[in-house]
Amino acid sequence: MSTPTRSASPPGTEDPPATAGPPPRPTARAGRRRTLRREWQLYSLAVLPLLFFLVFRYLPMIGNVIAFRRFEPGGSLFGESWVGLRYVRMFLSDPTFWQVFRNTLWLGGLTLVCCFPVPIVLALLLNEVRRRSLKRFVQSVSYLPHFLSIVIVAGVTLQMLASDGPVNHLLGWFGHDPVRFAQEPGWFRTIFVGSEIWQTAGWGTILYLAALTTVDEDLYEAARIDGANRWRQIWHVTLPGIRPTMITLLILNIGTFMAVGFEKILLLYNPLTYPTADVISTYLYRAGVESNSFSYAAAIGLFEAVIGLVLIASANQLSRRTVGTSLW
Repeated sequence: MSTPTRSASPPGTEDPPATAGPPPRPTARAGRRRTLRREWQLYSLAVLPLLFFLVFRYLPMIGNVIAFRRFEPGGSLFGESWVGLRYVRMFLSDPTFWQVFRNTLWLGGLTLVCCFPVPIVLALLLNEVRRRSLKRFVQSVSYLPHFLSIVIVAGVTLQMLASDGPVNHLLGWFGHDPVRFAQEPGWFRTIFVGSEIWQTAGWGTILYLAALTTVDEDLYEAARIDGANRWRQIWHVTLPGIRPTMITLLILNIGTFMAVGFEKILLLYNPLTYPTADVISTYLYRAGVESNSFSYAAAIGLFEAVIGLVLIASANQLSRRTVGTSLW
């Protein structure tokens, strides 16, 4: 019995095997929608902060237009008439403005140089403390001034430095005459920077202590094997480990270089200390609020903001090129 034979197809005429192609990739917009539906609770947490910045940070920027328009209280919200750069020329030719500008640079520079390293040193010292109870006590004592109102800090500072205050009593024990610290222009910068260190040093250590926990312990072990003592370990392991945090905070501090603490200066200074204490922010307050020169004050404030923007952009670019760390 013969079996049927199947004739072979000539080569090149076979049907190609069916291959399953890759599934279509979702578009970026569809991926974002899917992520938003899946994690909408997390995104909803950002609504209030975004509204805060929109209402209290971005919308007020529209008011900068009065730096180029004549504004009169009770008139149009955006000024009565266009005056161009009239107010810019006014403050550039005002000797008082350049005095407060120099004071701002002095206080901002001293605050940056003196207040920025202190939290780093304090965090390194706390990191070396092995007794947990002592470490918590020092942390609590150093954090406490941050939670005090600036009014209380300024009041305590003035009372401590008053003519009949504890500092002058201590000087009297050594036969020194009382010093009027609050009325002497030469003492204001020392008082301001000292109070800033006391109030902010402890709170500033939080970020550095958190960064220290991310440093790999194996690096310390390798350094000990190589014979490095504790100082060498701090210099070659600890500081490089927290360098990104240090650079980020340094850039942010440089960005606020011109915005020296307005509230504290306003509470600490007086007409006798204007030669060294009056800064741009307090000068703006007197020119805008007390003298009703809102357009003039807006022009100075816009000038200050532009300088701050240039400083933070320059610091970010310099940090990116030198150490490879930047905000953006």
